[in-house]
Amino acid sequence: MIKLETPLTIEKVESLRVGDQVLLSGTIYTGRDAAHKRFVEAINNNEPLPFDPYDQVIYFVGPTPTKPGHIIGSCGPTTSYRMDAYSPTMLSKGLRGMIGKGRRNNDVKEAMKQYKGVYFGAIGGAGAIIASCIKSCEIIAYEDLGPEAVRRLVVEDLPLTVVIDSEGHDLYEIGRQDYLKGKE
Repeated sequence: MIKLETPLTIEKVESLRVGDQVLLSGTIYTGRDAAHKRFVEAINNNEPLPFDPYDQVIYFVGPTPTKPGHIIGSCGPTTSYRMDAYSPTMLSKGLRGMIGKGRRNNDVKEAMKQYKGVYFGAIGGAGAIIASCIKSCEIIAYEDLGPEAVRRLVVEDLPLTVVIDSEGHDLYEIGRQDYLKGKE
C-alpha cells in the first residue's frame, strides 16, 4: 500500500504503476460532467476556474445529501467516461489525478501520457466507506448544480487503485489480456 499526499506532483505521478494500491490524503476537488462542461467553457473563454487544477486531483462524484452530524453524504464514484470529453483539457491545465470508476477513452489516455496524469479507481458501491475518509467538505463553486456542485474535500487514507498510469498502462486492458491468456 502506497501512502500518497496531495498536491500530486509529476514526480509522484511518475512513481505510480498500474495496479498500485494507494491511500490518498490531502485536499482534492469534486466535479462531474456538468461542472466539467463549465470548467472547459471557462478555459475556452480565458476565465478563471474555481480552483487551480495544477497538481490537483478531481473526484468524479455527486454525494447524497448530508445527514445531520455528518461531514458529507454517501459519495461513491461516478462513471468516468462522462468526463472523457473534458478531461484532456483539464489535464492540459496541470490536473494530475482523476478518481472515478470505469474505462477511459484513448484521447484521455493519450493526454495522461502527454501531461503526466493518473487515473485512480474508487470502489463503486462503497460510498459510505469512502465518506468516512472525508474529514472536511466545502462547496466552492456552482452551488446551483446541487449534488454536482464543486467541493473542496480533505481526505485521509482514501483507498484507491491506479487504473491507468502516466505511461498509459490500463488495468482494464491488462486484466482482460490476463483473463484471455488463462483461456488458452
